[in-house]
Amino acid sequence: MSDWQTPNLPSRDFDVTEAFMARLGFTRGYRSDGWMILRRGTLQIEYFHHPDFDPENSGYGTCLRLDDLDAFYRVCLAAGITEKSVGAPRLHPPRQEPEVRRAALIDPDFSLFHLIQN
Repeated sequence: MSDWQTPNLPSRDFDVTEAFMARLGFTRGYRSDGWMILRRGTLQIEYFHHPDFDPENSGYGTCLRLDDLDAFYRVCLAAGITEKSVGAPRLHPPRQEPEVRRAALIDPDFSLFHLIQN
């Protein structure tokens, strides 16, 4: 097996996080009282339980590098996540930047997911 990495993000409530991510096609790979792993195809996100986490001051984030950004974005929209500039969860629509095409997803704990087109 090759070396690899996964993001580690906070979750105030694993049930809320798991239900939210399930709407995006993620399934449980592992869960204990303090740790949870969710997978969607080749994507894997690990969460640590942090019930006292202050999401308004979150600095957590990760990049999801996607072969089809538009398809994943449509999944997010179909899951009822809306495009808006404040609050969570929320979406920021795809846009072309000088070097990449990207969108953004903010989860219920205010973690930032950069959605990057491969």
